[in-house]
Amino acid sequence: MMGLMPGEETRTKTHPTVRSSAAPEAREPGGTSTRAWTTRLLVLGIVLSALNLRPAITSLGALLEEVRDGLGMSGSVAGLLTSVPPLCFAVFGVMAPRLARRFGAGAVVCAGMAAIAAGLAIRPYAGGAAGFLAASALALMGIAVSNVLMPVIVKHWFPDRVGSMTGLYSMALALGTALAAAVTVPVTDALGGSWQSGLGLWAGPAVAAVLPWLPFVRGRGAGTAASAPGERTGGETGPGKRAGGPETGPGERSRATEAGPERAGGSETRLGDQAVSPQADGDRQTRDRPARDRQTRDRQTPGSAPAGSAAGEAPRLRITRSRTAWALAVFFGLQATAAYITMGWMAQIFRDAGVPAGTAGLLLAVTMVMGVPLAFVIPRLATRLPHQGPIVLALGVCGLAGYAGLYLAPAAGAWAWALLLGVANCAFPLALTMVGMRARSGPGVAQLSAFAQSTGYLISIPGPLLVGVLYQHSGGWGLPIALMSALMIPQMAVGFLAGRDRTVEDEAGR
Repeated sequence: MMGLMPGEETRTKTHPTVRSSAAPEAREPGGTSTRAWTTRLLVLGIVLSALNLRPAITSLGALLEEVRDGLGMSGSVAGLLTSVPPLCFAVFGVMAPRLARRFGAGAVVCAGMAAIAAGLAIRPYAGGAAGFLAASALALMGIAVSNVLMPVIVKHWFPDRVGSMTGLYSMALALGTALAAAVTVPVTDALGGSWQSGLGLWAGPAVAAVLPWLPFVRGRGAGTAASAPGERTGGETGPGKRAGGPETGPGERSRATEAGPERAGGSETRLGDQAVSPQADGDRQTRDRPARDRQTRDRQTPGSAPAGSAAGEAPRLRITRSRTAWALAVFFGLQATAAYITMGWMAQIFRDAGVPAGTAGLLLAVTMVMGVPLAFVIPRLATRLPHQGPIVLALGVCGLAGYAGLYLAPAAGAWAWALLLGVANCAFPLALTMVGMRARSGPGVAQLSAFAQSTGYLISIPGPLLVGVLYQHSGGWGLPIALMSALMIPQMAVGFLAGRDRTVEDEAGR
């Protein structure tokens, strides 16, 4: 999808060479070696970013009891702390497409990684619960914008590999989640038992994740939120490519070349070595316009912006008119509720059942690490099915079985319940995959991603907080687990609806 179709490449090569002041700029960044280097750098940036999108949460879950004791938090305040992630994702995630249109998606993700690093470095030493919450919010702000823009970047740069690239991203995300849950407690013990050191060390990987995005800050590359898949327009440039420059790709000429662009500031168009005046050329251009228009239409993917339109001028969907968008948003919210309850409270459930702290952290890591293989398998499977509803139902059944086990025998079957809940948590990569499948174009994916994630995270805010309140006032985990089980039923229902084979463009209209 990124290159031209064979017939189009043939038509392009038959046009005479046009010499213009923009030609060197079009050829240099569009070279094969530069393109390959850009793609490899993007893959590295996506993987490193995904690795850093959850340690801020799961490292805290593993040390929640120590943090509560150190900061004097009650169960309700701890519940508020576990509700901060979805709150930040809802508030800041909705800003991501607008920021990406202005600065470029790569630049926004780069700033997001820097915010994660700063927040994680500051929060253990901020002093008091308020400072801890504020620094956590800074890190979560960076996570929020990156959450929204990752599907956009994948759709723009890898339109024919949405499933596999989403799987790679989700697999790295699950690996980072599990790694933080597994090693935070042992590393904290090795560092002298200071929970501040155990939490602060996760700022280091976030710093490393900033580096691959730096070239895109300069070039405003990695696709803007409003870009169409497989196109480069305006600010959607790779490293070293000037924003607003001609559109190029590997093995293709710029559209300006095909249409015979005029010299900047000149009054004649140069075809080969022959100068043609505008007056003499007018009749020929009039005759050729229908053919050029047909070529332009052939090159555009369904739902893409017209050639030459600015990225910011892409028409917006009336996303709230789409039932599929609402179903996907509610599904996203309910799976996020389950995920953040699990990340924030599951280790504490096991510890209260008599499981040692280190083992409880490993159990949480097992739950998270299940997403490593499944996050690669499930998106690929989902893209091959016309309806993703059966996958939603299978994941929901695993979740219900895991909650039943936590209620009946939390310590005796701890490893089995951790595995089952790990499978259920793979609703997240499935939701991301459906975001890419339920819209045809880059702008559609950007709007759907922002709407589904922001609305979904708003829906998920009360869940972790309510679990903390129920835990404190009931003195046990019976009521919180019952709540978690009850929420799984509507998650399965709306996920089944969101899995139907349709797009938001068809439902919402332009």
